[in-house]
Amino acid sequence: MRKLKFFMHTTLDGFVAGPNGELNWAKLDEDILDFVAAITDNVSTAFYGRVTYELMESYWPKAGEQPNATKHTIEHAAWYSKISKVVLSKTMNETGLINTKVISENISDKINELKQQDGKDILIFGSPTASLSLLNLGLIDEFLLFVNPILIGQGNPLFKNIKEKMELELVETKTFSSGVVALSYKTKRN
Repeated sequence: MRKLKFFMHTTLDGFVAGPNGELNWAKLDEDILDFVAAITDNVSTAFYGRVTYELMESYWPKAGEQPNATKHTIEHAAWYSKISKVVLSKTMNETGLINTKVISENISDKINELKQQDGKDILIFGSPTASLSLLNLGLIDEFLLFVNPILIGQGNPLFKNIKEKMELELVETKTFSSGVVALSYKTKRN
């Protein structure tokens, strides 16, 4: 069975974005990008909320073709173009979307069906609102948090309105020279 993994950058004080959605505080150096590339190599489906998906679609399809594109940008753009994408949205439809499915109802059933299919793992990138919905539905199997060494005092909190206690088991930690710490947890299931 494929695992649904939660992937998020956060500040030390627990925010995933600033008050206006800014992520300019998130550190992304070569070591972090290499680490993330190793993770995405083991993923065959990417989940997004509508807002994050629209941001990704506005950038990644052409990012690898830009004259100043880095090795990581070229590689991630190629990965993005071939990966199956799923958008959790009540307002989008699939008309005109390439390699993208929209789930707007029966979320638990449809995601559990996807988890039963053959393939590599599923990763939800950012998408704090969609991630929280999946968390509250008990669908997240693993958490990968990149804790950035910064306090911003306000913004979009990492976890808000959690409905039930969830126990986690630490699987791995990795500290980067930038001071970012990657924490990997798996969900303890009864």
